[in-house]
This record gives sequence, structure tokens and C-alpha cells, in this order.
Amino acid sequence: MIARLALAVLLSWCSFAPAFAAPARIIILRHGEKAGAWKLCGVGQARADALAATYLGRNAAQSLFAAGEEPAAFLAITLHTLELAAPAAATWDLPVTMFSVLPQKATEAFDKAANLRTEEAAAALLANPAWQRKTVVMVWEHKHIANAKLAAKSSGEAVTLRQLLQLDKLKDVPETWPAANYDYFWIVDYAGGSTTPTGFRMVKQAFGGRYAKLPSNDWGAPNGLTSESECDLKGAE
Repeated sequence: MIARLALAVLLSWCSFAPAFAAPARIIILRHGEKAGAWKLCGVGQARADALAATYLGRNAAQSLFAAGEEPAAFLAITLHTLELAAPAAATWDLPVTMFSVLPQKATEAFDKAANLRTEEAAAALLANPAWQRKTVVMVWEHKHIANAKLAAKSSGEAVTLRQLLQLDKLKDVPETWPAANYDYFWIVDYAGGSTTPTGFRMVKQAFGGRYAKLPSNDWGAPNGLTSESECDLKGAE
């Protein structure tokens, strides 16, 4: 109910804007490797810096943005996602736009809050004229990017980005983001402001130099983290 009210407010706010206001591109990625519920481990912090230097920051070596293009926004949902997004966003003098959910002891309580925030974020993405035909970076919690089990238990309500951004209409979009993968981008394209996506590709993060040892495992493969990393190893395989 609250999410529907939020969507109604957004649509009302955009009543004088074009009927469709989708970004031209949404770059979706997961947060970095974590130490626990409240922060990234050293590996995840290094990944945040590597992403800013290599893919997402101003003057990045292998920028995901076209020449002369600037991202319209960086969105995040949890502390982990904020910590990953912040270094890249700072290079563009942009704040990180939060649809915030804090860690909670009960998984069900966290999922309920994250369901709502994810729905609100998707509504904002597809209704905000400030982001129309631009590129938005979305750093998100992996189960709320795509998770078949979460989607199945949500009683027909769309709660993942895969559902809410209509990625399920495209072929080759995985139904679940594997727990061991921190190293991929999902790049989603829209045309003419339409809210129906027209293109999708997965890009694996690969780093050189001082970031060369960051996990770069294939989709669904173990990430190789050990207890020496001081990272949370849940989902490492």
C-alpha cells in the first residue's frame, strides 16, 4: 500500500513531464565483499576504489560511460552498497541517492523493508524526468537484484529489479544473482524513454595493477575467498 502511494506521488510529480521517463541506461551491480552486516571487508573496500578508478569514476581507465557523458545519479540501498558507490560518485561530485535499509536481525524483516525500498527505487527510476535518457548507476543488494526464491515467496508482488525493471521480458537475464559473485555489471538499455528494456548484457569486472588480485570469478563459480581475507565467507562457493 505504501509503495503504491509512493508511486502515485511520483507520477503526480511528473504529471507535466513526458509519459515515459526511463533512463537510457541503468548500470546495476552488487556491493563489494563484506566483513559483516555493517561494513565491507578490506577486499570490498579495495573493489570500491578499483571500480572508481577503472569503470565508474571520472576519467576511469575503462569507463562504462560514453565520451563526454556523466552519470545522472548513483543509487544505493544498504550500508554495503553506499560504501561501494561512494568513491565513484565522489569523483563526479554527486551524492549517493539512498533508498535506505539498515541491517536487521530477522531476515524476514530485512526482506520486507528491502522489498519496499526496491519498489520505490524502481518507480523513481522510471518516472523521474531528471534521469530521462541518461545513465544511472544502481548499486544494490544481490537478492533484490534477482532471486528466484525471493520472487516466488512474494505472492505475485514484484520485489526484485529483475521484475520491476521488466528484465524478465528479455532473454538471457539470470533468475538469480549468485551469492559468490561480487564482480559483475548488469547493463540495461532503454530506447526513446520507454520503460520496456531493449538490451541487456553482463560484464565481468577485471582489474590490473594493485587491484589485480581482486576476485574475478565466473558467473556462479566460487570466488576463492578464504578466512585470511577477514571477509564474510557465507556464499563464497
